[in-house]
Amino acid sequence: MILIGERINAGFKDIKNAIINKDGDVIKEWARKQTDANADYLDVNLGTASNKPEDLCWMIEMVQEEVDTTISIDNNKPVMLKEAMPVCKKPPLVNSTTAVEEKMNELFPIVAEHNASIIGLVMDEAGSPATTDKRIENAGKIIEKAMEFGLSPEQIFLDPIIMPLKFMQPQAKEILSAANQFQLFSDPPCHIVCGLTNISNGAKHKILINRVFLSMLIANGCDAAILNVLDEELINTILTAELIMDKEIYADSYIEAFQKK
Repeated sequence: MILIGERINAGFKDIKNAIINKDGDVIKEWARKQTDANADYLDVNLGTASNKPEDLCWMIEMVQEEVDTTISIDNNKPVMLKEAMPVCKKPPLVNSTTAVEEKMNELFPIVAEHNASIIGLVMDEAGSPATTDKRIENAGKIIEKAMEFGLSPEQIFLDPIIMPLKFMQPQAKEILSAANQFQLFSDPPCHIVCGLTNISNGAKHKILINRVFLSMLIANGCDAAILNVLDEELINTILTAELIMDKEIYADSYIEAFQKK
């Protein structure tokens, strides 16, 4: 499982204050904590704290002063990406495009220029899809456009659009079905990613719902998630689900082995 640490996000009060006050120590602390928890990418999200490219670049620089973990730039504005991408020491993951033609034509040239990867949200001008078939149709558009610009399947992360279970319960089955079908587009298949906490939005038993749903997603091909990498039980759930799906070799100490990676 590709773990994308969610915590360097201006939606969290301490990160927003750090951006406003240019307190790099807060950014560095979360970069270190998530890296030590085996994050593969660190999501960097400027949110509503600023709309200045230099502030996004500053966040990336603070992270890279502390760790060498690959950056996930949580911004899809070309003007921001053109400034932020060259700051990244490794080809980043861009979050994200949709299947809208205009948006893809804006973003894919930038992604291709920097040999980056990109998350594709399988939504279009009509908004979030309600059916498996529409998710598959939009995913196909994203893959076709990405390959026009020379991106490989390994550089594409398809997001089936997670809907809150509390408010849109029938959508859960559609999401799982779509994720399963995404694996058939190419060989090797594209990555399948999710913003995990959307499934438990507004629910009482958030932690339990997140863990069970992610296990089910893994069984249907999901191999990446934006999540709290410090949630030890969630990580252990992922490890066990992947073990059951024969993605890892069994050992009595499989959890300990991951922790020592």
